[in-house]
Amino acid sequence: MGLVVRKDTMKFYSKPILEHNEVPLADDGRLEKIISRWKNRDLPKQKQTLAQPSNRCYVVSVVEPKDPHPNGKLTEILGLVKAQGDQINGHEIYYHSNINSKTFLGKGIASAIASRATELEANMLVLDADLSPSQMRNLENIIGLPICDREAVILNVFLSHAKTQRSRNQVEIAQLEYLRPRIRGLGLNMDQQAGGIMRGRGPGETASELMARRLDKRLAQLQKSSKKLNQAGMCQRKKRANCHRIALVGYTNAGKTSLMNALTDADLSARNMPFETLDTTTRCLNQHQSGNILLSDTVGFIRKLPEHLLASFESTLAEIKETNLLVVVLDVSDPEKELHLKTTEQLLVKFKADDLPRFYVFNKLDKLSKLPPPEYFNNLSRNYPFMSLSCIDKKAVSELKNKLLNQLKKEQQIVKVFVPYSANQLIQKIYAKCHVIDTRSNHTGLNFILEGQPKILSQIKRSIKEIQG
Repeated sequence: MGLVVRKDTMKFYSKPILEHNEVPLADDGRLEKIISRWKNRDLPKQKQTLAQPSNRCYVVSVVEPKDPHPNGKLTEILGLVKAQGDQINGHEIYYHSNINSKTFLGKGIASAIASRATELEANMLVLDADLSPSQMRNLENIIGLPICDREAVILNVFLSHAKTQRSRNQVEIAQLEYLRPRIRGLGLNMDQQAGGIMRGRGPGETASELMARRLDKRLAQLQKSSKKLNQAGMCQRKKRANCHRIALVGYTNAGKTSLMNALTDADLSARNMPFETLDTTTRCLNQHQSGNILLSDTVGFIRKLPEHLLASFESTLAEIKETNLLVVVLDVSDPEKELHLKTTEQLLVKFKADDLPRFYVFNKLDKLSKLPPPEYFNNLSRNYPFMSLSCIDKKAVSELKNKLLNQLKKEQQIVKVFVPYSANQLIQKIYAKCHVIDTRSNHTGLNFILEGQPKILSQIKRSIKEIQG
């Protein structure tokens, strides 16, 4: 019995398609833009291509009917869209009660929004919500405009502000992981030699399969490079093991970098823009005989921080977990400061850093027309030590510096412990987590004089008791 081949199911093309040059853009060219953007940034400025014209965006902030912060959320997404370099042609707040599983907004609402966006000559819809790949495709089919959801906007802002090789790798990984499930197959068959019965030609790979394979290859390269950079960062942190560390954390654009500059006489970029700082920067705050005191400026927080970025920046946020004192910075002039503080505290819980010693700094006091009573700040800080100031006030900054140094001393304890030589892991933990003031050895073990956080010292004492039986 001969092999029967149905001609209507097999398509062949005489012209071969080169894999990396002539593959149809199965993802609307988004992968191509990401890769070309990074290649372009590696070139000298005079050879960089001219920036593409910005998109004309119609922005929709999606909030629940009883949400107490609708205007604040709209202001935030508008600021993010501006930070990614796009033009805003119009905006609105959409109050939703139920989410449509297929199209998120529902066909009627989506059509009405599309009409308003078209009237304002917008060529892109920005939706302040996280859309699944299928919801995005279905909604684009209804509206007739490309859609950018909240996660894509934040990733674009990160892309614009990444400066070091480490942050650039992390952001590109996050972007490609976001793009991976959103690749659209065009259903085109490519020429491909194939084995099998009678050594005939197979249908080949679709454009989406080629694009996915190329994307996976790029991801593997980036992850390998990031692993090496993370190891280098880990070595740097180990070298600072005997130093006392303070980390500035808080909502994006709260003024952390400006405060860092004021406290350490640094000259870091502190533009009034979301996510201006992506890389953890460390400077010496004060020199001390028992070890220098270092101050670190970390990446800003934001509500609904994309999960892809949480995974990518895990090594960067390790700086927070290893600090001796967290300084939570809050912009008190922002109308949504309470929401920002709540988001910051929720993320600290997520990063498992909520049990660290804490100090609150209520920044940008100069922008308030009327100062609130001290009881208000005391409630915001939840009875933690705090200080309200403006980072342009040199006297107040000097006072804050002294308070931080004194608070750091209060959070440290000095103990004497004996550890037998057989407890190798415990000895390693002591050198990693504590400041060793003095050590003396005898024929059975080591006598340490340690300075460290009460929680760490309690764990060490408990381990010694378990060893001694």
